[in-house]
Amino acid sequence: MARLARTEGLNDVQQEILSTVRDFVDKEIIPVATELEHRDAYPTQIVEGLKELGVFGLMIPEEYGGLGESLLTYALTVEEIARGWMSVSGIINTHFIVAYMLKQHGTQEQKDYFLPKMAAGEIRGAFSMSEPALGSDVSAISSKGVRDGDDFVLNGQKMWLTNGGSATLVAVLCRTDEGHPEGTAPHKSMTTFLVEKEAGFGEVRPGLTIPGKIEKMGYKGVDTTELIMDGLRIPADRVLGGETGRGFYHMMDGVEVGRVNVAARGCGVAQRAFELGVLYAQQRHTFGKPIAQHQAIQFKLAEMATKVEAAHAMMVNAARKKDSGQRNDLEAGMAKYLASEYCKEVVEDSFRIHGGYGFSKEYEIERLYREAPMLLIGEGTAEIQKMIIGRRLLEEYQIQG
Repeated sequence: MARLARTEGLNDVQQEILSTVRDFVDKEIIPVATELEHRDAYPTQIVEGLKELGVFGLMIPEEYGGLGESLLTYALTVEEIARGWMSVSGIINTHFIVAYMLKQHGTQEQKDYFLPKMAAGEIRGAFSMSEPALGSDVSAISSKGVRDGDDFVLNGQKMWLTNGGSATLVAVLCRTDEGHPEGTAPHKSMTTFLVEKEAGFGEVRPGLTIPGKIEKMGYKGVDTTELIMDGLRIPADRVLGGETGRGFYHMMDGVEVGRVNVAARGCGVAQRAFELGVLYAQQRHTFGKPIAQHQAIQFKLAEMATKVEAAHAMMVNAARKKDSGQRNDLEAGMAKYLASEYCKEVVEDSFRIHGGYGFSKEYEIERLYREAPMLLIGEGTAEIQKMIIGRRLLEEYQIQG
């Protein structure tokens, strides 16, 4: 099993980090994940353990108290955590995206104030782009931020915030018309606001309400919420980067690395599903022998392992491309698309191997079967990924002359 999804060319520090995280996953996450998931309980002890390991500051520069690691290291860490329980990797991902956006686009004052606290896990991040009526059509957002003296006043309703209740900092995308005349392209009149709040539900600061957790089929434990702004006042110095009209670009940069993260989550869940399937196939006997000795099951295991390897390779390629400073929207889109689709297929094949027991809540594969579908829509659906991939391919292969 350990032979699958290996990554060549890692240095000693990367190998040590991944070994430590893998050990933590095996000892502290896998034994309790299914029980916590069935209770929809927030994994407080697990999160505290990850804070002690420094995972919340993994990609935050050392000058701000982080580990200063690469996107590749982070993605491989997420892969390990998702192998244990995908919900925990979601808690890390939202935090990471906000920290990444601050690192790349924040003012110096914003970096100095937020990043050290985020590296220590004292401030936990979430980001808010979607709304109830728009889905993937980001240009149609209706939440607005209007200048009022030294503040902006925010109004609107946002949807699908992972970590919405637990987070104490939310990067919120709103439309701002200030300085953007009528007829300006929608993506040029959006601004990202850094909204600080109390953890919890209800009115978490004047003008800001987190109604409660959204009940979900899977992806439990982590809180997924709405966010309602009604006259929420935000100081102008909490505009990300100090300039309005750049929010769409900030969010897309964050989502791009988020897609590598979702690909990594798909790889981790698929790895765990394969592990469960290949073990069960050697323990379950039919017609006088382990089902692993039946050719039909061997074919299924072969297909599952190949998909795990292929998804992992594409995820690693996308992370390395981003780390090199090159544009990676094509690679990230491909990795997210392939990893999420293969994850669904590997989980279903493992479910089939388990037979009737796969339908029982006593078996871990039942949880994975409910978790995998979220990856098909998170950070953009398969259809959105195909649009991105198709457009980029036409750019690359455009007929000249």
